[in-house]
Amino acid sequence: MDEMNKKLLDTFKNSISETVKEKKIGIAFSGGVDSTLISKICSDMNYDITLLTIGFPESHDILFAKEVNAYLKYSHHTLEIDSDTFPTISSKIRQIINTDNLSWNENCIAFYYVSKLANSLDLDTVVTANGIDELFCGYNAYREAFSGGESKINEVMIAKLDNELKMMKSVNIIASEFGVNILQPLLTSKFIDYAKTIPISEKIHDSEDLYRKHIIRKLASEVNVPELSCTKRKKALQYGSKIHKALLKTR
Repeated sequence: MDEMNKKLLDTFKNSISETVKEKKIGIAFSGGVDSTLISKICSDMNYDITLLTIGFPESHDILFAKEVNAYLKYSHHTLEIDSDTFPTISSKIRQIINTDNLSWNENCIAFYYVSKLANSLDLDTVVTANGIDELFCGYNAYREAFSGGESKINEVMIAKLDNELKMMKSVNIIASEFGVNILQPLLTSKFIDYAKTIPISEKIHDSEDLYRKHIIRKLASEVNVPELSCTKRKKALQYGSKIHKALLKTR
């Protein structure tokens, strides 16, 4: 492992140990590179982890998470969303967080179900990998910004981080119904400051780069995250769980 990746791994571990004080934790898990990497690191740090996956029956996330965990063999639980009760729950959540922002509504709905699943397993702490997409150019918006140079990419990053930090406060309001605390060790100010020092070239190569997050994928491979997860293109939680599709139907 080269020096940059060693430093990145150490920063991951430091941020996790400073943020996550409980040893028995749930991890929001889709099987994608971000959630699998944080799961692997937490397991290697001797946290007692349980992977938590939610989605409608036969959704991408439930199927893919099971496929990835066939390699990891961690404790893994899934919750299938009930189509009959979904409209009532999504409406309630929208009233609580009081925003028309579709992404915020979708993420709060997703974490409502993650928190419900955690609570059913007597877990009160759930760790997420939120922050990686923002800090390591995971979104398509970074491809669109690439032609504007580093200043434009940094502009997008600042906006994405600001949105994510505010959104996760709403997520925790929703999770509190189940007595669950959602933690984002990769959104601490210390981790953010460090991630910003990593060269953009380690994150995105050009405007045609469909994979992005290259240093994250490399680190994942080096800590033995399954290859099918390391090379998986991003599929956002609301799409992989089919929440986006279901929510549009209720509007």
